[in-house]
Amino acid sequence: MTAKKRPPRAAYALPTLFTAGNIFLGYLSIIRSIQGVMNFATNPSLAAQDFEVAAKTIGLAVILDGLDGRIARMTNTTSEFGRELDSLADIISFGIAPAILAYTWGVQFVQGYPGPAIIDQLERAGKFIAFLFLVCGAARLARFNIQKNPQPRNPGSPNRKYFVGLPIPAGAGMVAAVVYSLDSYPITTFVGSIFWLALLALLAFLMVSTWRYWSFKEFNLLRPRSTLILVAMGGVIYGIWNWSEPVLLLLASIYVGSGIAIRLGGVIRRRFPPKPKTPHETQEVQLG
Repeated sequence: MTAKKRPPRAAYALPTLFTAGNIFLGYLSIIRSIQGVMNFATNPSLAAQDFEVAAKTIGLAVILDGLDGRIARMTNTTSEFGRELDSLADIISFGIAPAILAYTWGVQFVQGYPGPAIIDQLERAGKFIAFLFLVCGAARLARFNIQKNPQPRNPGSPNRKYFVGLPIPAGAGMVAAVVYSLDSYPITTFVGSIFWLALLALLAFLMVSTWRYWSFKEFNLLRPRSTLILVAMGGVIYGIWNWSEPVLLLLASIYVGSGIAIRLGGVIRRRFPPKPKTPHETQEVQLG
């Protein structure tokens, strides 16, 4: 029996380059969020551009994060080093960077009503919830690394692969999509900031939950696809190209909401189970 040929050493550098790019994009997002804070006092439109770049770099990091693992599997260059490096990259790009963006963009510039004392409490709550998002994302990564075959609380079809809890790139992508869709201009109203923090807290909870999310791991672009899927993919690409802000927000919202919908569907089915068929109905089905 012939031994399996080992890939050349240069092949191991390819997925690592994508992971390094992921780290760079997270670092760049942090820098631009800080620049946005400094520029807001003198030029709010320039600050909005900084926050837009901070959001876009997180979105690009999500794409690179999806590519590095696939490339490693395609080139047979998966390794423990690559896996650990990928997790460290994720905590920067999808934990620290969106937490800083979420606080600076959504809380720091609230002013006016309902007064300095309440706004001070809002800023404290904002710091805590942004930190909660970061901690829950780190816990999500740690759980993913140590569990070999995690099972969601509401297991789905046995021939499909699922994530247990919202993946941290999806949580960060939702933060980036909201910022980008609102023209990246910081939130300055108290009510708007409250809704923003509620969304951030929800994302933190979903990441540490045991709710089911589709993993996309069985989706392979190299395999033949039906005409309907190709048309749908073309429509999504066309929509992103022409109406990137609402389309990206819609896609992020659908994925985040899918886990909630599946969970609620499971609760409803358990609470209102279908009535078992009577022997008479079963006989009618067999005869028909």
